[in-house]
Amino acid sequence: MIQKPLRQNAIGKHWLIEVYGIASEFLEKKEVVQDILNGTVNAARATKVSESFHQFSPYGVSGVIVIEESHFTVHTWPEYGYAAIDFFTCGENIRCEDAVDYLKQAFNTQEVEVQFFDRGSLAKAQSLSKNIMTNKL
Repeated sequence: MIQKPLRQNAIGKHWLIEVYGIASEFLEKKEVVQDILNGTVNAARATKVSESFHQFSPYGVSGVIVIEESHFTVHTWPEYGYAAIDFFTCGENIRCEDAVDYLKQAFNTQEVEVQFFDRGSLAKAQSLSKNIMTNKL
């Protein structure tokens, strides 16, 4: 069960996912990691805009998928069987819980820790943006 803060007026939602106990073959190659992160985006029902992945030498991958609702990123450490993944969303319809379930299945592990943060106070941003727009006129 993922515990979320109660603040309802956040601009965005930020999920930090720590995934442990992953076989190195899931983490070493760009194509495998890329497929898994794309599957995660699909599981969340997010809308992909673009993606960029980098293969490190001798192994390990970093990647980002830009979605209409913000982004999903991944960084892997095959030597530790570990992946750091984050989802940043500003849409209410993104199914991050489903994406976390997909990660467990795709990486064949139950060793997942999730932290959840609200990002940006909507009320504060709206209040300050009125001042900014007034000063521009």
